[in-house]
Amino acid sequence: MGKSALAPHNKIMPAPSQMAAVLLLASSLEALAQQTTLAPSYSTASIANAATNLTSGFAPNSIVSIYGTNLAFATAGVTTQSGILPVTLNGVTVYVGNTPGYIFFVSPQQINVLIPVNLNPGPTSITIVRQGTAGPTVPIVLTATAPSLFEIAPNTILATHADGSLITSAAPARPGETIIIYAIGLGSTVPAQNDGIIPSRSAKLANFASLNVLLNGTAVDPSLIQYAGITPGCAGLYQINLLLPTPLPANPEIRIQIGPQISPAATNLLTQ
Repeated sequence: MGKSALAPHNKIMPAPSQMAAVLLLASSLEALAQQTTLAPSYSTASIANAATNLTSGFAPNSIVSIYGTNLAFATAGVTTQSGILPVTLNGVTVYVGNTPGYIFFVSPQQINVLIPVNLNPGPTSITIVRQGTAGPTVPIVLTATAPSLFEIAPNTILATHADGSLITSAAPARPGETIIIYAIGLGSTVPAQNDGIIPSRSAKLANFASLNVLLNGTAVDPSLIQYAGITPGCAGLYQINLLLPTPLPANPEIRIQIGPQISPAATNLLTQ
C-alpha cells in the first residue's frame, strides 16, 4: 500500500470542554426549536376569576387568570403610563370570542387579561394565539355581573381604611368608620367604561340600586354605601366605600350581591 493509505489523518479534534459546549448549544437549539412548535396549552378548568381564583365568575370588564404551559416565550407585564392596555404583549393575544382581550401580564405559565367591556352575557370562548400559533378554543360563560372580592389571606377580604392603610388583624375595621372594599365583576358604570382604557375618574355602578352588602347574611342599610363603582387608575377594578354599622359583628362574613349574582361565601372582614 502507498504511504498515504497508512499515514494517520491530521484531523484536529476539539478539546473536551469545547465538545461539551458544542453539545450544550445543540441541545439548547433543539429545545428552542421544540418550544417554538408547541402550541399554548390550557383548558376551561385552568381559567380562573382573578379575585377568587375559582373557575367560574366571569363578566364583561372583569379580570381572568389563564394557567397553562407554553402560553408565552417570556414574562412581561404592562405599565400604565400610556393609559391603554395592549391587546398583544410579547407576541401573545387572547381572544374572548372573536374580540381580543386587554392584557396585564404574560408568562409561560400564566396570563392575566381583562375581558372586553362591551361583550354580551352568555356562552363564549377563550383562545390564546402566541406569535401565530393558536392554542385550543375553550368555552366559558359570561354573566352580566360576577361580584368577586379579593382576599389577602384565606377567607379574609382585601379592604382598606379610608386613609388607604390595609385592614389587618393588627389594624382591624371599627364600627362607624368608612372602609374601602375592592372587587371585580360589578358590571357596567355611568359613564360607561371604554375598552382597554385605564379609567382616570370615578364612575358609579349603573345597577347601584340592586347592590347589597351582606354582613353575616344580612344586608346593610343602603344609605351606608357611600360609593360603588370603578376605581380610578385601575382597569377592571371596582371599589365599594362602606360606612360600617354600629354595632358591628366580630369578623363578619361579607358578601356582595348584585341582582341574582352573589360573591362566594366564607370571606370575612377583620373587625375590632
